Amino acid sequence: MALWCSRRGWPVHPLAPRRKTPGANCRECQARTHTPQDCPCIPAGRWCHGFHAATTDAARIRAWWGQQPGSGVGVACGGAGLVVIDVDAHDAPRPQRDRLLPGIPILPAVSLDGLRHGFHSLALLAALRGRPDPAEDCSTLRVRTPSGGMHIWYAAEPGQAWQCSAGSSPSRALAWQVDVRAHGGYIIAPGTVTDAGRYTAVGGVRRPAPLPGWLALELARTGHLPAPPPPRSGSPVPRRARAAVIAAGGGRAVAGRTLATVLAAVSACASVPEGAAFSDRLNRAAYTAGGLVSAGHLTDADAESALLAAALHARPTQQRRALRIIRSAMSAGRRRPLMPGDFS
Repeated sequence: MALWCSRRGWPVHPLAPRRKTPGANCRECQARTHTPQDCPCIPAGRWCHGFHAATTDAARIRAWWGQQPGSGVGVACGGAGLVVIDVDAHDAPRPQRDRLLPGIPILPAVSLDGLRHGFHSLALLAALRGRPDPAEDCSTLRVRTPSGGMHIWYAAEPGQAWQCSAGSSPSRALAWQVDVRAHGGYIIAPGTVTDAGRYTAVGGVRRPAPLPGWLALELARTGHLPAPPPPRSGSPVPRRARAAVIAAGGGRAVAGRTLATVLAAVSACASVPEGAAFSDRLNRAAYTAGGLVSAGHLTDADAESALLAAALHARPTQQRRALRIIRSAMSAGRRRPLMPGDFS
């Protein structure tokens, strides 16, 4: 299932065996306080820090699940471009009317008898908007949870970073017992088995449909949009990085195109605040650059400058982390010179 997800471009990370929480961090990470961005474990290929370590790299995925075959599969929603409506069916007291559908008044004359869980509150929201109930949306991937709830998977528009929420939150919520899994969170892949049971896909659709427009409006209304990021250059490869591409391309056009491709993949992370597999992309780019250096296609200084420029375009505040990844991966790449026949 992990490889099935990765082939669809969804970064994955292991869940603790038979649990729905991420696999435990290594002992070093457990013993010290640090951010995922400053952790050396992720560029080294370990699964510390949950969805922050999520990857689509098949070799890394095989290694992770080879070490711990009983792990479930978590999908980093941000990197996958997913918005998942997580409907709970908990037996819990019904909240006050103003907490059922935040921002939508429900008059006392409206009877709430029989409204017991998230399926009911989501259906109520859809009915008030004159739209079909998402829980009955057969056009998209839906996953039944062991507790009787449902995950309704949708694809966000490219570059749209919806934010997570909990259905009981007073600050950001779509509906009572209806959570939103998006940037900054993960969702459990169908087929994962926990002590509570199996996450089972419903019907025959296995791909997320585009997020319905009316739901997008509801998410915007209920505070699921982040603050707009500062404007950045639209160039796929920053100017300093392009200089190295030109240097590599003189008489070696294929090598230049190879470098441009991996640098553009790093720079593209600028449009995704988190969960974009930035570490994997930078690691791959630096490894490729190391091979180009070793084969004489460009200099060490040009390669590091180009990589750092692309990295800082995507993550302006992470220079120390980026340099650590670049130097480690370039060192590994130099052991395998990239010759013309290697490019594809």
